[in-house]
Amino acid sequence: MIAVIGLGYVGLTTALGFSEKGFKVYGIDNNKEKLNSIIANKIPFFEKGLPEILNKKLNKKFFVKNSLSECVDDIEVIFVCVETPVDDTGKANLTYLQAALKSVLSVIKPKDKKLIVIKSTVPPSTTTKKIIPFIKRLGFKAGYDVHIAYNPEFLREGTALEDFIKPDRIIAGVNDEYSKQVLNKIFKPFKAPVYFVSLNTSEFVKYLSNSFLATLLSYSNEMSMIADSIGNIDIKSAFKLFHEDKRWFGKPASMQGYAYPCCGFGGSCLPKDIKSLINKSSEFGYNAKILKDVIDINEEIKVFWINKITKNLRKDTKIAVLGLSFKPDTEDVRDTPSSAIIKMLIKKGYKNITAYDPLSNKLFDKVYNVPVKYASSMKGAVSKSDVIILATAWQEFLDNKDLLSKKIVFDLRYKL
Repeated sequence: MIAVIGLGYVGLTTALGFSEKGFKVYGIDNNKEKLNSIIANKIPFFEKGLPEILNKKLNKKFFVKNSLSECVDDIEVIFVCVETPVDDTGKANLTYLQAALKSVLSVIKPKDKKLIVIKSTVPPSTTTKKIIPFIKRLGFKAGYDVHIAYNPEFLREGTALEDFIKPDRIIAGVNDEYSKQVLNKIFKPFKAPVYFVSLNTSEFVKYLSNSFLATLLSYSNEMSMIADSIGNIDIKSAFKLFHEDKRWFGKPASMQGYAYPCCGFGGSCLPKDIKSLINKSSEFGYNAKILKDVIDINEEIKVFWINKITKNLRKDTKIAVLGLSFKPDTEDVRDTPSSAIIKMLIKKGYKNITAYDPLSNKLFDKVYNVPVKYASSMKGAVSKSDVIILATAWQEFLDNKDLLSKKIVFDLRYKL
């Protein structure tokens, strides 16, 4: 029996994914609006595949509860999937995680042999240096009164369910044999290699992965800026030829999506995790120069595009921004490059801006509250504008390139 605390992108995917694998799962969240939505059989965010599983598993294998106390006697493993935001310096905020752990420990008894699995992304050494001491202060000794493990998530928004159901590998940080035995049992149906490592190693692998992906993106963006400054280089073709190198891309290779220029990375993981790792490195006396450059280039590419777009462009020009989510197939607008692009356009005096996204118009408006008009379709946005900025490469935009034939187009994703 499994409980999942925190029913956001990671938590709800985890809960429904385990239920799809045959486990009885309890989902818990302190957001009543979110809980009511799930109880009403509605996913509170967009993620492919989740609505179908919720409809199939709700009140059969997946049960929504207001608190852990309602199901604590029925569970063996508790996955904690709450937010761990970072501040401007990259320092991780553990408030939500500690509150969740405190609520868990308030309803379990020592010697119950409950296994708490932290899935929230935290900087390396957090579990050993902060979480386990925090648990000790609450009267529990890790490995005796309660068991602690760390299981990083490698879910891509838009394909999160598939990534969870069919993982390429599963990593678990453990400190004792009991945790290993229990995790071996619940991961067995996934038929993927399971690697048991130290707690620090399991936390680090998540950052190692995201840092590499972010570095690929910033590398590609810097190379695109170099190519543009040299001139007479077909950037799109150059990168496609680059991808033909079988030494590490292979065919098919999803890594190609990262070794490709764009207008910067965003979302809930890459910006946060890179800043957090820079901060953690500094805490231990190391200056993470490459990672700092990755962040700097991620900002520089947006300025590069704005200078390119606005060169010789009148302030009264009608501009359409296509795409507001940070990537296709998700409504997530956290740290989306589109927000920076739009804000810089407004700061430069451009006021006739229309935006359109297949999913994210309302959420983007709520989060950023910028003075732009929103179109209900790609056609509507394009027809009202002279200059088009492709900021997110939704398939809808690529399938309707003919609408752009008589417009000035800036393809920030090199996809058209």
